Amino acid sequence: MTELPERRLLLVHAHPDDESINNGATMARYAAEGAHVTLVTCTLGERGEVIPPELRHLTGVALGAHRRGELSAALRELGVADLRLLGGAGRYGDSGMMGIPDNEDPACFWQADLDEAAGSLVEVILEVRPQVLVAYDDNGGYGHPDHIQAHRVAMRAVELAAEQGHRIEKVYWNRVPRSVAEAAFARLQDELPNLPFAKSASLADVPGVVDDERITTAIDGSAHAAAKAAAMRAHVTQIEVAEPYFALSNELAQPLLTTEYYELVRGPAQSGEMGAIGAIGAMGEMRETDLFAGIATGEAS
Repeated sequence: MTELPERRLLLVHAHPDDESINNGATMARYAAEGAHVTLVTCTLGERGEVIPPELRHLTGVALGAHRRGELSAALRELGVADLRLLGGAGRYGDSGMMGIPDNEDPACFWQADLDEAAGSLVEVILEVRPQVLVAYDDNGGYGHPDHIQAHRVAMRAVELAAEQGHRIEKVYWNRVPRSVAEAAFARLQDELPNLPFAKSASLADVPGVVDDERITTAIDGSAHAAAKAAAMRAHVTQIEVAEPYFALSNELAQPLLTTEYYELVRGPAQSGEMGAIGAIGAMGEMRETDLFAGIATGEAS
């Protein structure tokens, strides 16, 4: 078996493009630092809305195949080589937005058997043996059924992997501090006339926004801002980028964040003795600046 790097990070996402929007700078930073970064994508986003008119003929399986190519291109920009498609390519279909008939398709991810899907993720966990896992919160960040299911699968896999001999030491959920989002949207209002987007999104359009005190960890990815933007641009069907902003198919501008934020939900509580702690935030609260803080790396146990 090939020897694994000392630090191993696993991220679980619902569709191609979610990884670059939520964690692109984090992934690029850790990959550049020599950590082993593994991305598990649960569907190919076959029901996504396509932005470029010349690609709008792509639907269903054809769109999924195209988005898989976009995902590979995005990961090259981020320097990440380890991509896994949960259960194999096309095993779980895109469920569409919550409350539509597509949610009832027995082949969609929303209808997946939880332990079966989590078992596929456990196989990856036992191979890669990550110390850190990043996932969505229990609302999937913004209520999309595939994001909610990705959360459920990730958290169940953490439990099952522990039963099978590998304990993931730290689990994080993707977050955005309310104060950061508010400040970014305030800047956006001033800059909107110079952008190719007609309108601004709202705070409600940003997944994972929570009160600042929920944020335990801030990863400064500013040195990898260009890589994150390039990765997002690689998702041509889904994202239009005009740094430091972007828009999805709704054409509503929102901020492209290069410091990425997390809430530690399992693992050693943050403390001044954990290491890699920095004082940030309006109230001077202590936050981690490293997802691996407090972990004795080097052990693939």
